[in-house]
Amino acid sequence: MNILPALPFWADLLVFVGCAATIWVAGIFLSNNTDILSERLHLGQALGGLILLAVATNLPEIAITYSAAASGQLDVAVSNVLGGIAIQTVVLVALDAFGVRERRPLTYQAASLTLVIEGAVVVAVLVAVIMGTQLPATLVAFRLTPDVLLITLIWVVGLVLTQRAVRALPWANSGEAPDSQSKPRGHSRTSREQDATRHHVSTLKAAAVFGAAALATLVAGALAEESGTAAATHIGLSGALFGATVLAAATSLPELSTGLTATRQGDYKLAFGDIFGGNAFLPVLFLLAVLVSGKPVLPNAHPADLYLTGLGGLLTIVYIGGLLFRPKKEHARLGIDSIAVLTLYVIGVIGLIALPS
Repeated sequence: MNILPALPFWADLLVFVGCAATIWVAGIFLSNNTDILSERLHLGQALGGLILLAVATNLPEIAITYSAAASGQLDVAVSNVLGGIAIQTVVLVALDAFGVRERRPLTYQAASLTLVIEGAVVVAVLVAVIMGTQLPATLVAFRLTPDVLLITLIWVVGLVLTQRAVRALPWANSGEAPDSQSKPRGHSRTSREQDATRHHVSTLKAAAVFGAAALATLVAGALAEESGTAAATHIGLSGALFGATVLAAATSLPELSTGLTATRQGDYKLAFGDIFGGNAFLPVLFLLAVLVSGKPVLPNAHPADLYLTGLGGLLTIVYIGGLLFRPKKEHARLGIDSIAVLTLYVIGVIGLIALPS
């Protein structure tokens, strides 16, 4: 499914940059109006609210997965999803450096057992991804494979567990660490809804802006996949490497923007939870890829895909450790866990380049 005609390299690159900018701007409107609608419809931290947030914040990846699967570029779809998990985890490094105002690392401010559970769900989903790569490619029925069904089931169970954990955990202070952020998780969303009410933003207007931003994000995501893949082909960059780095970085721009907004308002738990929640949802997009292409995705995964899965899991585990041990000191405005994540990611990308084609 090709939307764009054959273009020279500079034109493909220009389209890709324009699409990335559109994703950034539309993502901000999408996130803000998701918060307004979630509060107005009393979804909040309910299951429906978590699902709405997961879908809304990953619309670029949804568009790219659909476009890549429809055009037979399954390697781009897989690497974008798995590379997106790794690079969206690195977004937490940027939030640690530029979003935290107090002189304490992000994990110290955000620490709670609920976030540890959310991180564990990400790791569980990635384990299921690795398991799926070992299944026979012939296990297809009704345009579905057992691996994508298992991944989706783990994600749904994870949502239910997260919802229960947000309500209460049988631990002191419901699993919230002492001396962490003073206001409850999600207070920045409530503030945005109250600000919208003061400015007489109706629910209908919020829904209309949400719809327009969603449409812009979907179109920009599809065009970004097509133009970016074409530009990468011009310079001899593999689809897996492009999807895992440049394309994944472009689709992570909304998470960076909304994360900075939350952290600057002192809502560190929300920023952390949004990243973990989005990362847990991303592999569910393999279900969409299988339905669209009619082909098994994970049994045909490349070594680079397995590599990216391991990298995403490793970075998540480092931050789970940070949430438990809560480093107090900053080094160049970063906690030691963020430094470890950034270092491992850089080494990981170098290793990805070194992998055999």
